[in-house]
Amino acid sequence: MAKSILITGAGAGIGRATARAFLAAGWEVALLGRREAALRETAAGAEARILVADVGNPAQVEAAFASLTRLDVLFNNAGISAKPAPIDEIAVEDWLALCQTNITGMFLCARAAFGLMRRQSPQGGRIINNGSISAHVPRPGSAPYTMSKHAVTGLTRSLGLDGRAFNIACGQIDIGNALTEMAAGFTKGTAQADGQIRVEPVMDVGHVATAVLQMAELPLEVNVPFMTIMARDMPFIGRG
Repeated sequence: MAKSILITGAGAGIGRATARAFLAAGWEVALLGRREAALRETAAGAEARILVADVGNPAQVEAAFASLTRLDVLFNNAGISAKPAPIDEIAVEDWLALCQTNITGMFLCARAAFGLMRRQSPQGGRIINNGSISAHVPRPGSAPYTMSKHAVTGLTRSLGLDGRAFNIACGQIDIGNALTEMAAGFTKGTAQADGQIRVEPVMDVGHVATAVLQMAELPLEVNVPFMTIMARDMPFIGRG
């Protein structure tokens, strides 16, 4: 029997690339996102379950997961960014909107997946959270996004511990400069810590999809708690 995965934020970017990698590998794939047309574009005619839901909406998340009979892996991927600015120039409404997706959404989907994996037979499964290089170091003017990704790390560590009793593994993939719509600006120049604007190296998003697939295919008695995958020369390690 093919293994099953639910991917949030599956309508674009990392979610789309990962979904297509799992479909190509023969997995049963559920695509969750807010836009049905985008999810169907991701599927590109392949057989996939389409789940239209906002990860920040508790009722919609609960209904989406209730439609599943079994779940082997959750790729807890959905996330948004905010326009860079000093913290006192960031609207509270923008902060709350980002938290609703990046923190509450991560919590709600992990909660639903954990409950399903705990109660299914055979028991267990794997949750892979999408972190970020920002879970380690910030970019200039990124307080909301950076805070949210540090919260994801806390979620990963907690679930990695609490899941042991139920055969549930939890890991996190921290991604740097995968070329998606969100990261396209890096190829034109982005703000650095010294105030300069510089072009940054990027990598093909397919490498991220391959890494997530590798994590997902491990037996449950094995876990990758944290993986960092990045464009080799991006300004993360070293003085930049």
